[in-house]
Amino acid sequence: MIRSLLLTTALLTAPLPFASGARADDTTVKISKPDHPVPHLENDEAGSDGSVDAGGQHVDYHAVAGTLVVHPRGWDDAAKTGTDADKSADDNPTAEASMFYVAYFRKNAKAENRPITFLYNGGPGSSSVWLHMGALGPRRVVTPDHSHGPAAPYQLVNNDQSLMDASDLVFVDAPGTGFSRIAGKDKEKDFFGVDQDAYAFDQFITTFLSKYGRWNSPKYLFGESYGTTRSAVLANELEQDNVDLNGVILLSQILSFDLSVDGPLANPGIDEPYIAALPTYAATAWYHHKLPGTPPADLPAFLAEVEAYAGTDYASALQQGALLDHDHLEAVAKKLNQYTGLPVAYLEKANLRVDGGMFEHALLSDDTSNTGRFDTRFAGPSMDPLAKEAEYDPQSAAIGSAYVSAFNDYVRRQLGYGGTRAYKSEIQVDNWDMKHQQPNTSQPATGSLNVMPDLAAAMVYNPNLKVQLNQGYYDLATPYFGGEYEMRHLPMPRALQANIEFRHYESGHMVYAHQDSLKQLHDNVADFIRRTQTGGGMAKPPAPAKQAG
Repeated sequence: MIRSLLLTTALLTAPLPFASGARADDTTVKISKPDHPVPHLENDEAGSDGSVDAGGQHVDYHAVAGTLVVHPRGWDDAAKTGTDADKSADDNPTAEASMFYVAYFRKNAKAENRPITFLYNGGPGSSSVWLHMGALGPRRVVTPDHSHGPAAPYQLVNNDQSLMDASDLVFVDAPGTGFSRIAGKDKEKDFFGVDQDAYAFDQFITTFLSKYGRWNSPKYLFGESYGTTRSAVLANELEQDNVDLNGVILLSQILSFDLSVDGPLANPGIDEPYIAALPTYAATAWYHHKLPGTPPADLPAFLAEVEAYAGTDYASALQQGALLDHDHLEAVAKKLNQYTGLPVAYLEKANLRVDGGMFEHALLSDDTSNTGRFDTRFAGPSMDPLAKEAEYDPQSAAIGSAYVSAFNDYVRRQLGYGGTRAYKSEIQVDNWDMKHQQPNTSQPATGSLNVMPDLAAAMVYNPNLKVQLNQGYYDLATPYFGGEYEMRHLPMPRALQANIEFRHYESGHMVYAHQDSLKQLHDNVADFIRRTQTGGGMAKPPAPAKQAG
């Protein structure tokens, strides 16, 4: 079973007085004898002003924190006359969601000249607090680079790497997360699923474009983790709805869940996860000084060597299965030892197949510590030194409280929104519907989720659509080599591969948790937006695929 991509944190701070237009709770509005079904949820908003110095520019902005109500596919927005005058609002069978957002608009900028970027995290079941408070919003919480920091009070600073110099920003919380809420009959069924979720975001974006008059602005999607899965489906939804996108920015990508290294042992015969993860194992062993002999001086060059081996000799050995003779198995184990630092005997016993949890637990076993999953630079004590896999993620434990606490304070004090309502940084979605109907098919596909055809369809439908893939070397939740594999296997004309560019960072899943990588991320994304906002070709060719940063 694939482990969730969620960050596991939750903390609320003390409430402040309600903002104008914000509701004190999430109770249903009851109206007797309605003429038509009364919604359980409603739009609301609170406005504020601020400024940020980012990318060498001083930007004055207007911020709006609020919600927009969206409905499942098939809902008709025409008013319907009720047939039972005594039917209460609680009997309304229509599921709906109020999706929370924080939008930052640069003042005195014309809509047609100002790009707008919609940003969200993944999970599924995660709010957008991570991208908002750690990466590209105008304020950023300060956390240690690769260790567990002290508890509150946390420091909130001007984010000089905010993307406000290049684009207006809209941070969006998925239905049920953050301040977003769902209501009505079958609400989980109608919103907790691959296709249901993407459709809700489609409806949110088109409603937002109408509400704020941004239909003629250059438009971008920015998704992280499962947010990249969402972006692939959403991009195709929007293109089919005649909303051409200028660009899709992907951070820590997973499009084909068959490539996940979280649980490949439960899917025997599929060896690609081990191939995709090997370069990340090598980067991690290099970082923790676990490689035998003299460590390579040039990390990108070393990883290029590992990638070449992973895709050739290692892949060939795995494909032989039980036909691989012992001498060959031993030779491959010795080579893997040189790349991963894991003992030869351990690799042989594992039949050359080490999943993510095993690696996280085994690499630092002499120190009774686990490496991180989201960022393998992090390490923490093992709860059970004799366990087969790591029991928790050290990075999540190290930084989660800072992000969630800082946002809870910021949204109430500075954005004037929230009151006593709980901000759900993450929710459990064990009932998430992973069935997905790929483009040009008549029914949902069986087997593991794969949305590669959706991104390919969007790029075929709009051949001007540009894609930027950003990935950290130390990410075991979504290994960077797996993202490259997905991109190079998109089912589309080969010529469209020129519309994809790659950026790499010496960081993990949340590349922005590393300060140097945060600056590189800002510079790369801002440059991408400036080169593509006219809707035509890239103003300059993309950098080589192996560029670090």
